[in-house]
Amino acid sequence: MDMTALIFYACVCALLSFFAPQMGRPWKRLAIGAVVGVAAAALLPVLRDTLAL
Repeated sequence: MDMTALIFYACVCALLSFFAPQMGRPWKRLAIGAVVGVAAAALLPVLRDTLAL
């Protein structure tokens, strides 16, 4: 696995888990996690191009 992707997604998941208890019911946390995952997957190529990684 690409180290850039691994580090990026680890940071996104860590940040999300920090706020998880305040997000309410499990279905709501799952939905928020899915949205954040899609956003992170869409953002990574842009960050790679911008940072030339």
